[in-house]
Amino acid sequence: MTTKNTIAVLVNDHPGVLQRVSGLFGRRGFNIDSITVGQSEEAGLSRMVIVTIGDENNLEQIEKQLYKLVDVIKVIDLSSKPMVARELAMIKVKAEPPQRPEIMGVVDTFRAAVIDVGTTSLIVQVIGDTEKIDAMIESLKPYGIRELTRTGVTAMVRGNA
Repeated sequence: MTTKNTIAVLVNDHPGVLQRVSGLFGRRGFNIDSITVGQSEEAGLSRMVIVTIGDENNLEQIEKQLYKLVDVIKVIDLSSKPMVARELAMIKVKAEPPQRPEIMGVVDTFRAAVIDVGTTSLIVQVIGDTEKIDAMIESLKPYGIRELTRTGVTAMVRGNA
């Protein structure tokens, strides 16, 4: 069964590691839906959170191939455990002054925030799971989205694990 998989990869913080990891996916014919990379809790190591679609066999192959890369320290299948996943989006919306109260209603409904006000636009920041971000975008489309940027998913296992 094909599912969305979220994996965390702990890697050495060296130039070219991201390219080698993403290249591995491409060579194996797996698409990366989302990838985020940043410092980890340990100096000299970075954490990559990768979202991909595939079945259990695909995920197993990805994990085996990742461990063959010298700079990969640890691979964790987050989607097999209780996890918290979040994404951030900034959306620039066309917003003439008469439309702003209506747009603010949408912003409040999603517990988002206006982070910039221009003469004819607003920039809205929303944080949540992918479904919340998608729903916010759909709700703002009728007003006219001028620009959109998303971070991609970042995730952690819940609790003490």
